[in-house]
Amino acid sequence: MGYRVLVTGATGFIGRRLVPALVAEGHEVRAMTRRPESYDGPGTPVHGDVGDPGSLAEPLEGVDVAIYLVHSLDDQDFERKDAEAATAFGLAAAVQGVQQIIYLGGLGKDGEDLSPHLRSRREVEKLLGEAGVPVTVLRAAIVVGAGGVSWEMTRELVKNLPAMVVPRWASTRTQPIAVQDVIRYLVGVTGRDEAKGEVYEVGGADQLSYKGMLQEAGEVMHGRRVPILQVPVGTPMLSEWWIKLVTGVDATTAGNLIESMGTEVLQTDYSIRDVVPGEPMTYAEAVRRALAEDDRA
Repeated sequence: MGYRVLVTGATGFIGRRLVPALVAEGHEVRAMTRRPESYDGPGTPVHGDVGDPGSLAEPLEGVDVAIYLVHSLDDQDFERKDAEAATAFGLAAAVQGVQQIIYLGGLGKDGEDLSPHLRSRREVEKLLGEAGVPVTVLRAAIVVGAGGVSWEMTRELVKNLPAMVVPRWASTRTQPIAVQDVIRYLVGVTGRDEAKGEVYEVGGADQLSYKGMLQEAGEVMHGRRVPILQVPVGTPMLSEWWIKLVTGVDATTAGNLIESMGTEVLQTDYSIRDVVPGEPMTYAEAVRRALAEDDRA
């Protein structure tokens, strides 16, 4: 059975892949964007801006499932902006009778000293559901795919540097996941009654340190491991400007991501596989897919 599904952030890294996947499953999809006139993907483009609560009623009208893919990592004041947007969206969804909100959040244990980025993701989870709509949360670590900020940072570092000196956060373990697996899980929980009100952890097949990710990416890209020396410092400003210099990634976005890199983010719960069966890809396979997408772009 197809549902009427609204995808926010429809032109973003996840959204532009998710809309066609939902359409292929037989759902009636609205692609919400601030500039619908320039949207050229599948589904029906609709205008909406989570920063403007008055613009949300129309795109949400008659919708069964709303998928929330919005964040403001490129803004210094992202915690406040994301909290206000999530509150407004949850209220508008409740008023319009939406049956499920799906949110892609961040991995990391509750109660640990979460970074501002991960703490904000947790707050958004809560605020989206405050007006009463059941929220399904998928918590992911690094999502690997062409166009994703984390992948762009990894690719440019490996491509541009014959060797690297990395700060201490590079030994922190994480569980990268291919963007294709994230899409598979998002589609798989859409409209599923047993997923409403649940929080699921999602991750790829491998648990790696950031240093290990750089080395594996080097093997896939160049057939060799990039020599890496780890130093016992971790000043965020140094890391932020180093990444901006080497990769061109916006310094604010890089800085907000780096603040999260000191927190180990590993999947400890695998109940998502009961709802959406199937084995996720390895990191090496995710890198190969991302490189193939880069070549086609």
